[in-house]
Amino acid sequence: MNDFWANAIWSLAPTVLIGLIFWFVMRSILRADRTERAAYAQIEAEERAKLGLERRPDLGAERTAD
Repeated sequence: MNDFWANAIWSLAPTVLIGLIFWFVMRSILRADRTERAAYAQIEAEERAKLGLERRPDLGAERTAD
């Protein structure tokens, strides 16, 4: 019976490890994208303020059709 559980754990370990690696990589990509977008928005706001332009509307807001 010990062999059964040991084999079960060893057979699931690679799948779990690959899943964890995939999760970590995707989490890192999404966090990097979020911080890059925030930095870009801040730079754009500063440049618009220098030029005296209006604040850009939020692109993430839903637009209603007329």
